[in-house]
Amino acid sequence: MCVSNFTKQLAVDSGICRLMHDLGSALTSTDTIYMLGGGNPAHIPEVEQALKQAMRCILESPGRFAHMIGDYDPPHGNRVFARTLADLLSEHYWPVKPENIALTHGSQSAFFGLFNMLAGSFSDGTQRKILLPLIPEYIGYSDLGLEPDLFVSAIPTIEHLDGHLFKYHVDFDRIESALKQQTMGAICVSRPTNPTGNVLTNHEIQTLSTLASHYQIPLIIDNAYGLPFPGIIYEDAELVWNEHTILCLSLSKLGLPGTRTGIVIAHEDHIEALSRINAIVSLAPGGVGAALATELIQTGQMMTLSQTVVRPYYQRKCEHAVHTLCQALEGQPFYLHKPQGAFFLWLWLPELRIPAQQLYERLKARGVIVVPGEYFFPGLKEPWSHTTQCLRISYAQEDAIVEQGMAILAQEITKAQAV
Repeated sequence: MCVSNFTKQLAVDSGICRLMHDLGSALTSTDTIYMLGGGNPAHIPEVEQALKQAMRCILESPGRFAHMIGDYDPPHGNRVFARTLADLLSEHYWPVKPENIALTHGSQSAFFGLFNMLAGSFSDGTQRKILLPLIPEYIGYSDLGLEPDLFVSAIPTIEHLDGHLFKYHVDFDRIESALKQQTMGAICVSRPTNPTGNVLTNHEIQTLSTLASHYQIPLIIDNAYGLPFPGIIYEDAELVWNEHTILCLSLSKLGLPGTRTGIVIAHEDHIEALSRINAIVSLAPGGVGAALATELIQTGQMMTLSQTVVRPYYQRKCEHAVHTLCQALEGQPFYLHKPQGAFFLWLWLPELRIPAQQLYERLKARGVIVVPGEYFFPGLKEPWSHTTQCLRISYAQEDAIVEQGMAILAQEITKAQAV
């Protein structure tokens, strides 16, 4: 088969393809699978009940259901939702207009558009990059570029905390050096960070914002797990947005991954460009997620669910998962990134004698699905042994699944560290 460069760039055996394949296989398997790998959110009864009620209201309101499934929205997405969200953000955070908001087919689609809009080859002959100021970073970014080598990333500093905990911090000396040496199109961070659950401090975010402003490039903040919804964040964190910030939200981790609804809040020029990309690639974003979210916001449930249901639910599961894993690995050398948000544990095994990818294969053979660390370091050019010593573990599944999966995980780690 003769394929184009586009195919060679995107139709690859990528980390995100493997993750989604594992997730789909686990959901359809008749065998016992301990799914500690994917980013699928938990099925929270209170959230599902609220979504069912929102759908009932849509069904019972004349014309709303017919519009939701029977009409195209404009390329920048449902405008009623945009006005409703703009009102919410203006009330709780900072003034924003509907013209600053666009929808996409999920966050992955949003980042595909944004990264290729802001980086790559330009008509003035420059080659611009996306700067990832702290790795490990989201697995889904790695293969989004239509041109190779789209990313430049920086190794973080590591702070060792009490017990087995540690935390990554942005190394600003490395960041400023990268900004001086190469032409960047944007800076991008996830907060909370996927895979580690790290929450960049308010100072780190403000410093990155200042650097972005100085170099006249956008700061992209991926808030798929963060504020204002779904609010899976366990630290005090300020939500930032201004004219050189692109804020990306999602309905997936609230409990709507099947609707594929990404939200981009940005300067009107960026919104207009992204809308045109939407029109060419997919005509218009889907309307189901926007309709349900509009109902939740208008009834006041969006913020209430995030603050009083979703965040406490995952925080309890986080504490249980940390306790379970620490007990299972007692006596073994290991570190856990301080879990500050999202629903993952990031496990660092400094004495692992085999690559994390090989440990992943051993675990998979026993029905335990995790994600090996090698996939979470896009743009890293220098060797770093850390990349092969880490695993991402989801604790979104039922407690019994997490407990049993971690018991098997500990057994295989013990074998791998004794080799």
